[in-house]
Amino acid sequence: MAHTNGVPPIKTPVGPLGIIALQSSKELGHLIDGHIIGRRRKLLQAHPEYADRPDLIRDSFLISSTCYRFSNGEGKAIIHETVRGYDIFILADIGNYSCRFKMFGMEVPMSPDDHFQDIKRVISAVGGKAQRITVIMPLLYASRQHRRQARESMDCAVALQELERLGVDNIITFDAHDPRVLNAVPLIGFENLYPTYQMIKALVETEDDLSINRNDMLVVSPDEGGMERSLYYASMLGLDVNLFYKRRDYTRVVNGRSPIVQHEFLGGDVEGKDILIVDDILATGESLLDIARELKRRKARRIFIAVTFNLFVEGVDAYHRSYKEGLFNRLYGTNLTYRREELRKAPWYVDVDMSGFIAYLIDSLNHNSSISPLFDPSAKIDELLRSYQIK
Repeated sequence: MAHTNGVPPIKTPVGPLGIIALQSSKELGHLIDGHIIGRRRKLLQAHPEYADRPDLIRDSFLISSTCYRFSNGEGKAIIHETVRGYDIFILADIGNYSCRFKMFGMEVPMSPDDHFQDIKRVISAVGGKAQRITVIMPLLYASRQHRRQARESMDCAVALQELERLGVDNIITFDAHDPRVLNAVPLIGFENLYPTYQMIKALVETEDDLSINRNDMLVVSPDEGGMERSLYYASMLGLDVNLFYKRRDYTRVVNGRSPIVQHEFLGGDVEGKDILIVDDILATGESLLDIARELKRRKARRIFIAVTFNLFVEGVDAYHRSYKEGLFNRLYGTNLTYRREELRKAPWYVDVDMSGFIAYLIDSLNHNSSISPLFDPSAKIDELLRSYQIK
């Protein structure tokens, strides 16, 4: 078909788009739905001849569904509208502990295990009627149990294989603790994406007096496992990277792992420099505060922390105190997982919205378009830095 006004024709989608946002991701699901509707309305302005195509535009792309719980804790999923022939995207936040249900008269929070069971229930409710199923699990289930070191379980790999056996075609996650876990499912699509551009954009828009150059700023990895992530940030920003090494007491096991004895700094002079610490998951957050304390002892200027998933499993009080003490200046985190209300309201926290990114991803996949630009945002980051004149 000929181009209209110089705009290429719209590709035929895999099937009508349907997004099933589980209870854990209702807020993010509505944001994504709004972005996709906006994108497609703009497309229709360029292609009015497609206005009657039901697979292109609807009032909402969200599919109504419910995961019920029986009084003994068992559950079932019900999808309230047809999904036959649809291109289904299931969105779930396995870290959302604000979701609760009643079991034996007690109100209990949903664990990652409960959320994962609901994903499987929804897939079962689809019943093989969909054209394609993609599971978007920003915080990858059991991702911290990604390798076997002794006689222990391989939870993440087993979970991915379960989804494959249930008929899932693609799995999408963000900032996986160890991306090599994708080797557990080599025959289906597995995409591991990063919020690098959105994090850097939030940083430069919030901190208007940054001097991003090797003389004034450093990227720091909190451990050796996060070095690849830190190197990527450093290369995008044109900065050097330093490393902390976690020295552990391997004679003891506390909460499933050997406790950290000390954070050893492997790097150069940080005096007078701004520091960007990047990590994937903040659980208690104690390690990051220990690192910030050591950097301040070495006379670092300002400390910014960028973490994809801010869980704060023991609350935010320690960070409130540390902020008042001047230990760090700002913490950046995404809306890819649940953030408790006191965190969102904290003066030191900046919420990084990823809904537009996911909407672009879903819209592209639904039309079988390339998502390669999402894996390499270097051009966008260069343009961003030039626009703020901070290079």
